[in-house]
Amino acid sequence: MSISDLYDTAEHTSNSAHFMALVNLAQVDGTIKREEEIVLGRLAVKLNISDEEYKAILKNPERNPYISTFGLEERIERLRDLFSVIYADYTIDSAEEKLIFKYAIALGFSGQRAKEEIEKCKRKFGVDSELKN
Repeated sequence: MSISDLYDTAEHTSNSAHFMALVNLAQVDGTIKREEEIVLGRLAVKLNISDEEYKAILKNPERNPYISTFGLEERIERLRDLFSVIYADYTIDSAEEKLIFKYAIALGFSGQRAKEEIEKCKRKFGVDSELKN
């Protein structure tokens, strides 16, 4: 196996774990709404998730732990992906807020930085409330 193969495998594992986190967020209120499903479909393509993986992850999104990425830009991009899923239905409930905060911490942000980055996401998406964590 070449170095590039190892990199591709590690990147795909990270993308799969990220997609599982996205599905967890979509399901936090019990169901995946149509708007969330559309966003998940777009992000699955972006993350190179196959149809088979997509279906398997939807069945059991909690099977693998979240894998943190290392670059700041990639962590911010992943946080924005997560936010796009929770805000797909134009509402953010308290369970979703708590979960996105936990994922921001899992991405490697400090508590304060997580709050700041989530607030930036809220401004970008036009959400007017402040994070309660």
